[in-house]
Amino acid sequence: MYSEPLFDNTPKTDLLTIKEASKFATEFMGRNITISNISYLIQYGRVKKITDDSGIVKINKYDLTKYYQSYRDSREIIYKEELGSDLNWTLSFDKYKESETTKHVHRLHPYKGKFIPQLVEYFLDSRTDSFKTESYFESGDIVLDPFSGSGTTMVQANELGLNALGIDISAFNALIANGKVAIYNLIDVEQELNKITTQLNIFLNNSSIIEFENELLKELYEFNSLYFPSPDYKYKLRQKQINETIYGREKEEEFLSIYHKLIDKYKIELQQSSINNFLDKWYLVHIRKEINIALDGIKQITDSNTKQIISLILSRTVRSCRATTHADLATLINPVIAPYYCSKHGKICKPLFSILKWWQTYSKDTLKRLKHFDTLRTNTYQYCLTGDSRTIEILFELQKKKSFLAELIKKQKIKGIFSSPPYVGLIDYHQQHAYAYDLFGFKRNDDLEIGPLFKGQGKAARDSYIDAIADVLNNSKRFFADDYNVFLVANDKYNLYPTIAKKSDMKIVNEFKRPVLNRTEKDRRAYCETIFHLKSKVKI
Repeated sequence: MYSEPLFDNTPKTDLLTIKEASKFATEFMGRNITISNISYLIQYGRVKKITDDSGIVKINKYDLTKYYQSYRDSREIIYKEELGSDLNWTLSFDKYKESETTKHVHRLHPYKGKFIPQLVEYFLDSRTDSFKTESYFESGDIVLDPFSGSGTTMVQANELGLNALGIDISAFNALIANGKVAIYNLIDVEQELNKITTQLNIFLNNSSIIEFENELLKELYEFNSLYFPSPDYKYKLRQKQINETIYGREKEEEFLSIYHKLIDKYKIELQQSSINNFLDKWYLVHIRKEINIALDGIKQITDSNTKQIISLILSRTVRSCRATTHADLATLINPVIAPYYCSKHGKICKPLFSILKWWQTYSKDTLKRLKHFDTLRTNTYQYCLTGDSRTIEILFELQKKKSFLAELIKKQKIKGIFSSPPYVGLIDYHQQHAYAYDLFGFKRNDDLEIGPLFKGQGKAARDSYIDAIADVLNNSKRFFADDYNVFLVANDKYNLYPTIAKKSDMKIVNEFKRPVLNRTEKDRRAYCETIFHLKSKVKI
């Protein structure tokens, strides 16, 4: 038996249009709150949507004030009460919008555990800054990131006029980092993207997927409009007027009968007949075929830089097309091959049956970001080596890849480090991009990760971590200038860094304790990290 649809009975008093709400919130918060920000609040049920008699969307001023009140001023107070009054709130960068913390090429590819560019910029920037009392790097200096990850330090070094060397044990991480700083012939990139897009369209038009999805989307729209009207449903969830678990499961089961009829009608094959790797397990049959078409297109590209950036676009696309729920993109539990109740969007959602939409979206977005970065880049050198930072012969390996950067290091030495080492037993860095290792055939070096998830956080794991980070610093400082500065970003809950400094023959000269406000994980508790500033024990 179907439940009754949900309706809006909110009193229409003291109302603001979306534009008026944007202006009011900007004044209230002391920072720019855009029309898009307000629309997001309405879409996700943070404030209630009200439509007046003329059809104009409005929201209650009281609702908006109540929502933003929890962020203004009180957030700093709450964090300091929980984490200590020594928090450096300047380093929270709370005035920045998400579009600013993911600016230009920083968002070319998802990467769990990266720091925001503003943090790197704060310590690398030598320009006069009212918040800083000291500059640590000058234009033309060389900065090292021995745990390069997605290349945030290298990108910001370029933007600020510094040279940079990255090192990472993961071949895929090096691909991301180098993909961000490389110089491209954007006309060639666009032409190659169009070739692959054409092949995907030909394949789609010769299949039944388009007709199947069109009918499926029509059924979903009608079903969701009836039982999950937006934004009223989400608002009622927030008011605890609906039991989401029971209601969502009930509606999911009702829609599955519609779905299975469509699967039979269009003879859609869902799962691989055999599962030999990550791609076989986490991608539906049609998706897998499209991936192979794009991959074949990439193999035919002759320009190495063009091939590199289009490989990143495909990887980003493939990541978004895994057969999982929208709420489970980061962890992956079980493959999802049927529509499901989505707690993130508050409606019945479906798995993807084609990569084309995301491929085109990310192609367009990547070109836009590369063009933006081209207006900011400086005439400096950046490159990320694949290797173990504990043992890698930096100049020898760099001479084979980027000899001009190797010669520059010989001439003027590395001025220091800005890096975020892996945390003890927290993230499986290879597994988060398992799809990419299968896709490109990269060798996995899980056994060489420092502080890997599988080793846990016990005493043995912590002792091993201390030795490993110290080995990295000792290996790196052979190439340092005399008056070097090392900055390491860590949440040091086990107090390991004083021992690491001692084993590296360095001293911690300062600690900057910063609140981390924009975490992607579901844990929203107050959280902080420390930037340890280390220098040589020997007085220069």
